[in-house]
Amino acid sequence: MTARPTLARRALSESLGTGLLVTTVVGSGIAAQRLSTDVGLRLLENSTATVFGLAVLILLLGPVSGAHFNPVVSATDALLGRRTGTGLPARDLVVYMAAQVVGGIGGAVLANLMFQVPTAIATTERVTAGTLLGEVVATAGLGLLITGLTRAGQALPVIAAAVGAYIGAAYWFTSSTSFANPAVTIGRVFTDTFAGIAPVSVLPFLAAQIVGAAVGAAAAVLLFATPAPVDSRSAADLSKESLA
Repeated sequence: MTARPTLARRALSESLGTGLLVTTVVGSGIAAQRLSTDVGLRLLENSTATVFGLAVLILLLGPVSGAHFNPVVSATDALLGRRTGTGLPARDLVVYMAAQVVGGIGGAVLANLMFQVPTAIATTERVTAGTLLGEVVATAGLGLLITGLTRAGQALPVIAAAVGAYIGAAYWFTSSTSFANPAVTIGRVFTDTFAGIAPVSVLPFLAAQIVGAAVGAAAAVLLFATPAPVDSRSAADLSKESLA
């Protein structure tokens, strides 16, 4: 049986993955802003880069930490996995969340540096009744997708492709352009570019994401069977029992 990576390695994976995700979002937004004058084309360029970048990061880092890259995904994992022993323990959850937020901020700063844009607090205010509803929908759909595919036993490549595709679609079908991630939302405060979000918009967005995560988790519980509890015995022990 392969040993589970240490918490430190998993935290590094979550910080790196979230950081590179934000770098992808912000960097492609800056590039799009420079290359195109049409807002719709900019969003297409930004969303396309995010689709591929997110899928690649999930494939690469999923075997290390599960590739959550999102505090509400980690919280849902911890909550729904409590009864079966499959979820993150409370200590791991706190470490994951902190790593994701730090990574998200670092990712925005990295994108700014690459494109020689000053790191500044964003000024783009995004809160309306419609965008908050969009964040609820985007986060609920993401949570349902990840939990549903996981409970259905889908392989990592399928999950990576599906999550990337969902986020790419949600850029367009939600009014908020689908932040759906508290760490990414906080990270995007630190770039006053196409992908930025003003601090005044952050708390309402986080509240909408929490509501969306709760809706998505509830839908997943109703639609998908609870996975079997993890057997703590080793593979060797189970093999011996089957031969007895």
